[in-house]
Parts: sequence; structure tokens; C-alpha cells
Amino acid sequence: MGKTAIIADTNSGILKEESEKTGIFIQPMPFYINDQLFYESVDLTHDEFYEKQASDSKITTSMPLVGDVMDKWNEILKTYDEIVYIPMSSGLSSSCETAAMIAEDFDGRVQVVNNRRISVTQKLSAYEAKKMADEGKGAKEIKDYLEKTQAESHIYIMVDTLEYLKKGGRITPAVAALGTLFHIKPVLQIQGDKLDSFAKVRTLTQAKSVMMDRIEKDLNELGDKEAKNCILSIAHTQNRKEAEIFREEVRERFSYDRPITIDPLALSIACHIGPGSLALTVSKSFLSEIGECPV
Repeated sequence: MGKTAIIADTNSGILKEESEKTGIFIQPMPFYINDQLFYESVDLTHDEFYEKQASDSKITTSMPLVGDVMDKWNEILKTYDEIVYIPMSSGLSSSCETAAMIAEDFDGRVQVVNNRRISVTQKLSAYEAKKMADEGKGAKEIKDYLEKTQAESHIYIMVDTLEYLKKGGRITPAVAALGTLFHIKPVLQIQGDKLDSFAKVRTLTQAKSVMMDRIEKDLNELGDKEAKNCILSIAHTQNRKEAEIFREEVRERFSYDRPITIDPLALSIACHIGPGSLALTVSKSFLSEIGECPV
């Protein structure tokens, strides 16, 4: 019987196979596609999602149903004393706030983490939490650590097409048309609560340079210029080949001698940016001390 269970929603990128391998439980995220309900990693794969997106299906995100969350917590608490629940950033969804309200009925046995992360950085938080739980740390201590270190992580994303930002209302059709005409590739950032514009470039090479320059600045601000206590990782939306090329460029730029993982970005991000994106992330983490990237 374990003492503290760790749950992350599938926005973390932890899907069924990885969940079974690591012992980190997952809460599948729901998506409505042409008004039909699907659950990520249950009856919706990433390939199926992109096929539906390419066919111009109407796709909307949703937070987990309250009943689904409560059922999972009640089931896990039959064999665990406590739960640490790590949902996506509260600034990007109301699911974190809703989970915190639900947890009030569980007499302190469920700690909901609001550390304002998503995708690969959220996954890292889940791995940190699992490591601490395996070492005997309690749910409240784990929650406090994850929230204390919430700002020590950054994501930068090059968007290959403006089509989905236009569809989602994040840019106007006129701006999208001009951007397409002039081959603009926006670089977005996720830093805390928001998905914001960071830079505008015209080529993939420029985008990668901008992201690496910013990561270098982040490392300096984190007091870790040589990335000894930070984990670098690559993410993408259906752009694995370019991600592998980018990985080698990042490794050379930062003289990074540890593994650099490549992960798909969360589908909740892909809804807004579409395929072809490329992302670079940096996170300060005590897991860097083990000598290999755990995510």
C-alpha cells in the first residue's frame, strides 16, 4: 500500500503506457469533436486528433467532469492514504480551481497543486512529485514544493501556421492574412498563467535562434548558466523530424551532455496552434542531479 499517490491530467503528456510504467495516475482530458465527447488516451490518440483537426472538425476543449474526478480519487484512496493532484495551469483552464473545490470534501486527503504549468513542464512536476512520494514525503509537502518552484520553468513555441490562432479568435482574420502573406511565424511563450506572444520571425532558423537566446537568458536568471541544475527538453506538434534536428542544435549551443527528450505538446495547446510547431523548454529541477532527464 502506497502512502501518497500522484495524479496528473493528460495535458502533462503522460498517457496510458507511461502511466502504467511510472505509477503516476492520469486523469484523461475530454475533448468535444463535432459535438461528440472523446477522452485523451482512452478513445482519442494524438494521430486521430490531428486527422480530425486537418479535416476541419469542430474541436473544443473541456475540463474533466466533476464525477469522473471524484470517482478516480475515491478509487485511489482505497489503497493510498493521500493524493497529490496536478492539473494544468489555473490560468489556462478552470479545472484547477474546480478540483480545489472538490478537494474540500476529502478532509485534507487530496492536495491540488496550482503550479501554473502545462505539457512537458507539467510532466516534470509529476515526476518530481512521484520521486518525493517514493521517498516518503507527504502530499502537503509535495504540493508546497511544486508551488514554491512554479516560476522556475519556461516554454517557448514556434507556431508554423496562423490558421488555428485565427480559428480560435486569438488573432483577427486580417492579421492572419497579413501574417501569412509575409510568412510570419510567431513565437509564443508559456510563463505562468498565460499563452502570450513573445516574438515574430519569418523563418524556422530565426525562430530557433530566438528560442535558444531566450533560454540562455532564462538560465542566467535561474543562476545556472551552464544548465547543471536545469532540464532542457524539446516539444512539437507533428514535427518530429525538425524536433530531432533542433535537439542537436540545442545540445551544441548549450554544451548539454545529458539526454534531451522530445515530446508532443499537449493537445489542449495543439487545439490553438495546429501542427508543425516546435518548442524549447527549460526547468530547474532537483531531478537533474540524477544525471539523466526523467521526462
